[in-house]
Amino acid sequence: MVYLNDQVDSLDIDLALARVSAQRREQALKFRFESGQRLSLAVYLLLMDGLREEYGITEPPVFDYTAEEKPFIAGRPDIHFNFSHSGNVALCALSNHPVGADVEVPRKITPSLISYTMNEDEQASINASPDPTMRFLYFWTRKEALLKLTGEGIRNDMKRVLEESEQCHFETIKTNNYLFSIVKHREQFW
Repeated sequence: MVYLNDQVDSLDIDLALARVSAQRREQALKFRFESGQRLSLAVYLLLMDGLREEYGITEPPVFDYTAEEKPFIAGRPDIHFNFSHSGNVALCALSNHPVGADVEVPRKITPSLISYTMNEDEQASINASPDPTMRFLYFWTRKEALLKLTGEGIRNDMKRVLEESEQCHFETIKTNNYLFSIVKHREQFW
């Protein structure tokens, strides 16, 4: 399930801090600017909403971390989640299986970024698109979501990321203000 807040700038920081775990409060307050604090709190509040709705969990979750620094809910390794945020949008994907997610708001995309991160077919698709920015974000969110699913994170060779995705199922949603992709391993859908 996907939980989304596309009005993060209206989040009341003090009210949010009172609702979250001490661990998350400490993490959110490490951000120097309120925008970072809001995003940190917003994704966590979305996770809390999902845990309540899907699992009946009402206590704020505390995280443990894998050796690769990927967070998981202490005592509940059966619940998988992934956070993403961009601009004024926060997203939390929640699942019984590993999941990756990325959300992006449109921004200026330079030709050098396109050539550095996209293979020839992706570049051709972007250049032929009536909306090159959103077409770039279509590919980018899929790549980043996949790398978050696998635990790799951003890597030097971004051009080949989607070539390795035949065993994955993607869902990409576009609105006027943002685009997001969610990915799971394909066997989770059979």
